[in-house]
Amino acid sequence: MKRKIDSTVGRAVYSLRVAIAELPFAHICQVMGLNRFTLRGKAKVNTQWNLFCIVHNLKKVARYGPQFA
Repeated sequence: MKRKIDSTVGRAVYSLRVAIAELPFAHICQVMGLNRFTLRGKAKVNTQWNLFCIVHNLKKVARYGPQFA
């Protein structure tokens, strides 16, 4: 894995991950307060996670308009 990340292509791909995946995840965890799941079971946890993602996306639409969602 270290060899993949240290390559030129690996650095480009990994830098996209930071911009695409980690910022929304951090926002949901820190700002919206999902520090831990309050339900048990994979189906319930998936439902809770999906609800937080929906709220996150709706906040983006409300703030920036539909062209940025």
